[in-house]
Amino acid sequence: MKVKVGVVQEYPVFFDKEGTIDKIETLLSENAKEAYNLMVFPESFIPGYPRGFTFGATIGKRSEEGRHLYAEYHKNSLDLEDDSLKRLEKLSSDYKTYLVIGVTERQVSNGSLHCSMLYISPTKGLLGVHRKIKPTGTERVVWSEASGEDLVTYNTRIGKLGGLICWENYMPLARMAMYQKGIEIYIAPTADARESWVASMRHIALEGRCFVLGCNQFITKDMYPEKYQDLLTEEADVMCPGGSVIVSPGGVVLKGPLWNTNGILTAILDLEDISRQKLDFDVNGHYSRQDIFEFNVKDQPPMQKE
Repeated sequence: MKVKVGVVQEYPVFFDKEGTIDKIETLLSENAKEAYNLMVFPESFIPGYPRGFTFGATIGKRSEEGRHLYAEYHKNSLDLEDDSLKRLEKLSSDYKTYLVIGVTERQVSNGSLHCSMLYISPTKGLLGVHRKIKPTGTERVVWSEASGEDLVTYNTRIGKLGGLICWENYMPLARMAMYQKGIEIYIAPTADARESWVASMRHIALEGRCFVLGCNQFITKDMYPEKYQDLLTEEADVMCPGGSVIVSPGGVVLKGPLWNTNGILTAILDLEDISRQKLDFDVNGHYSRQDIFEFNVKDQPPMQKE
């Protein structure tokens, strides 16, 4: 099977949920002729990764201004029970492409926010959600932790999909949780724009013998609305240079990394390359040494069939 993928390196309509979904629709429309089977969008693309914001929080103290900013972020985060999800499902259906989109998700049950990754099928709608199990650093001020039940994978018409968000990919056991499901297309939205991130994507491809789609934003200070500029005084003009990349199961960079510009990385993935590469190494097969090692993930769901 061959799968045409598009890794979207773009910036959102910052802190504007509906405006960002409008932008997703525009990007899908402008690239409809490409007939992508799968399109991937960056971490917290809806309503924007809040790079540079402190939300007025220091140890032992929070400011009223920070609470107001958090409330605005909360309001523009995606609720799976509102019409925003229905719009995304319709876009996936209309353009006949699977969508994997990084969002900040507002939990209906408790009101907390999660850094999430939506998997949307053009025929089935929302397949499910991966929620970040460990927000990094001060991300923990605004994002809650998820659990093993959020380590989801999906057996779809275009292959076995799964992945982790940003620095979850540095958690060896979280990666192994993905590998043990036989993942074929590993999706890694991120806000990490260091050159070392590309090396990590290549390592994961070689370790898991899977295709890896690393997706980031290119964003500059002037892309933030004017009302937020005073919060960015310590930020460089280029706040995130991007670095999106597509890597083969043999660790070969197929496209990218894309630096200092917006764009869409395009590649055609030959899924048969996965079995070819497993001649050398198979993390679940002849390199697993199950006679020595045992591995179990609490509450991880079985791979769901579309």
